[in-house]
Amino acid sequence: MSEAMIEAIGLSKYYGDFAATRDVTFSIPRGQVVAFLGPNGAGKSTTMKMLTGYLAPSEGTARIAGFDVLTAREDAVARLGYLPENGPLYPEMTPLSLLRFFGQARGMSSTRLRARIDAVVELCALHEVLEKSISKLSKGYRQRAGMAQVLLHEPDVLIMDEPTTGLDPNQIRDVRSLIRELGQTKTILLSTHILQEVEAVAGRVILINAGRVVFDGEPAELSAGEGMDAAFYRLTGASA
Repeated sequence: MSEAMIEAIGLSKYYGDFAATRDVTFSIPRGQVVAFLGPNGAGKSTTMKMLTGYLAPSEGTARIAGFDVLTAREDAVARLGYLPENGPLYPEMTPLSLLRFFGQARGMSSTRLRARIDAVVELCALHEVLEKSISKLSKGYRQRAGMAQVLLHEPDVLIMDEPTTGLDPNQIRDVRSLIRELGQTKTILLSTHILQEVEAVAGRVILINAGRVVFDGEPAELSAGEGMDAAFYRLTGASA
């Protein structure tokens, strides 16, 4: 089997008597693009925050490239790029100054940083806005700037939470194209509630509902015989 790059092992998160997730378990091998699907409030973002080490699980273990995100955090995050929904950007900065700031914060040498900035600017098509204030950029360009920051240190694993939310159709198409390109060399977990996203970019679907994994397989398997919309409702609608 391929090397596991993202592992959720019995991840549960409790807030008092409320369980945001219960025993979430899956493994994603190197080079796979996985859509993490579910209705609002299903536990997608909570799971992703535990996988990145942003939240500590109440129970279970999260690993990135074999490293426990809590006990070997520096090793794990060195291999991880995380783009949260509405990812944090500094509006007074330009994309260029943002990339320089994060590169220096990661301790990248000036030579490597220059080379990586050139590479991610090209990949994310930021040339036209590179020295414009982020506060004045469109939602699409802000998302590209966030993606460039995530890719700057050449992570092996990408975790993205709703990367196309709020984008117009052309911007969505551009972001999906970029995800497909990145998926040729990266392991990607992509959270979404947009069913078309699954068919457009992913080779595997993990569907979560009410904090539990209710499906894990190929998109064609999920949609077989009834269509993806109907399958989604059948697996999640009863609890809505």
